[in-house]
Formats: sequence, structure tokens, C-alpha cells
Amino acid sequence: MKMRFFLFGGAGMALLFLSVGTSLSLGSADLPLSQVWGILLHQIPGVGMLVSADWPQSAEQIVLKVRFPRVLLAILVGACLSLAGAGFQGIMRNPLADPYTLGVASGSAVGASLMILFGFQYALLGQWSVPLAAFGTGLLSLWMVIRLANNQGNIHIETLILSGVVAQAFLGSIVSLLVSLSDQVVNEILFWLMGSLAFRGLPFTMVLLPALLLGLVILMGYSRTMNVFALGERQAAHLGIEVDQTKIAVLSVSTLLTAVAVSVSGIIGFVGLVVPHLVRLMAGPDYRLLLPLSALYGGIYVLWADTLARTVLSPTEIPLGVVTAFLGTPFFAYLLKKKQRSGKGEAM
Repeated sequence: MKMRFFLFGGAGMALLFLSVGTSLSLGSADLPLSQVWGILLHQIPGVGMLVSADWPQSAEQIVLKVRFPRVLLAILVGACLSLAGAGFQGIMRNPLADPYTLGVASGSAVGASLMILFGFQYALLGQWSVPLAAFGTGLLSLWMVIRLANNQGNIHIETLILSGVVAQAFLGSIVSLLVSLSDQVVNEILFWLMGSLAFRGLPFTMVLLPALLLGLVILMGYSRTMNVFALGERQAAHLGIEVDQTKIAVLSVSTLLTAVAVSVSGIIGFVGLVVPHLVRLMAGPDYRLLLPLSALYGGIYVLWADTLARTVLSPTEIPLGVVTAFLGTPFFAYLLKKKQRSGKGEAM
């Protein structure tokens, strides 16, 4: 396990640094990679004096004030969504579960939209007002999906996904209604429907980073338990695991991670579906590896998706949710067909 962790973790960190440099260099004003890394190294105490500042001031402003905050937010949002997806998949024993397909992302968007519509974004708890409202409505939507899918104690995979689609459609219609009722904040609410990291700055990292670290620590504490959950809830209970307590804890933390990501970026689909599955194929099903690697590679995935969103049709920007849906929908269809072939009507 340690060998695989260092192998795939080291490869992921190398890819992350390469991706950060490339993303910072790409845009309407292309900058050389050497210049980008020079600007970044120049900001490090003790190292900056060794770097000659031979770049224009405008290049430094573009890297530090415009692109770097967005790159950092993309990494944190991707890590939160991928970690949440791994948590949902582990506790539900379902590779098709993720914050988007279960309707949790749409539910979180309802809470965020309500706070914006009534002007309470910062009125109650500062920057945490929107994330906490999103967390509450996200939990409510998750409860609704599970209740819809429950059939005498069994939750079949197809029923769960169908319930998620129903909840997503219903909650999406609520957000659309809120858009139609709003005049002054219509563009801000539309932001949640399409997903974007535009006009989001460094202060939002103070919402994402604590939630990500807390979520990772708590879920890692349940990583061995989620490995046992793969055998089934009955077997886990026979081994002395508190099944209900574990499900509530993991689902709550995963919903919180989804809520803080949605509160910053809007609805970004399929990240929590694609990344954990690819990591599982690459590093195996052990959640002691799967959870941290999902966070790492999820950050890389959203970083590249956001880079494509802002550069492919530059200066026009594609909504980030459109890019992730374009990449994730075929993968979701592949997983669904694969699951149907492996065994129809399989229950959780």
C-alpha cells in the first residue's frame, strides 16, 4: 500500500505542479512557463532574492492577481467534489453515486440561491452563510433521494439513480423559479446553474480549505470502515461496526464538502463520479488510498476543465459546468452500461 501511495501520490503531485504552471501561462495573454515559475518563486521568502525579476509588471499582475486565485480555487473545488464522490460511493457501495447524480449539488444550489435572492449572503455568518444554507438544503435533498429509492429496506442502483434524476429535476426547477423571481441578482443565481469560477477571489479559499481539510481527516478516519462496507452492511454489522452511525457521518461530511464547493463554483457535474472511479482503476479499491488520491486528482481534473473553459473560445468563456458535463456524461453512460451487464437489480 505504501509503495502505491508514494507512486501514484508522487506522480499526482508532479502532474499538479506541471498543470498549475501550464494553466497560469495560458490565457488571452500567453506567458512563457519560465516567466510564470519565476514570478511564483519570486514570492517565496528566501528564494525570491535568487530570482531575477526580468518580467514586465503587467505579467506579474496577471499571474498573481488574476490567474493564481482562480487556479487555487479550481484545485480546491475539484478536491472537495472528488472527495465527496468517493465518500458517497464508498458508503452506498455504488460507483454511479456522486453529488450531481444524487441531486445533492442541485439541492445545495437551492440554499445558495435563496440566500442570494433575499440578500443574506453575508448577513448572518459572513462568508459561511451561503455554505451553511447550501449544506442544509443539500442534506434535505439527500434524504429525499434515499427515501424515494428505499423499497422495504433495499435500495437498488437503478432506483437510486432514477430518484437522483427526479430530485435533480425538481430542485433545478426551484432554482429556475428563483431566477424568474429575481431582478437584480438574476446573473448571480444563473451562475449556480451553469457553474463557473469567474469573479471568485482568494477570500473564498478560506471557506474551501478548512472544509476540505476537515472532510479529509474525518473520511480518512472511516476509510477502513468503508473497506469493510464493500462486503455489505450485514457483514459490517457482524464485525462490530456501527452501520447507521457510519452512514450518517460519511454522508453528512460528503454533503458538507459538496455544499462548500457549490457555494463557490455553482453546480459542476460528474467530477465526483469520474475521478474516484479512475483512481480506483489506477490504485485499487482501498479507501485509505482512494480518498487522498481522489482529492489530489480531482483538483487536477477541475483545474484542466477550468483552463479549457477559459481558453478554448477565448475571449468568450464557457461555463465550467458545461465542460465537466461534456467530459463526464459519456463516462457516466459507460459506467451505467457496465453496471447493467455485471448484474441487473443489484441492491445496496
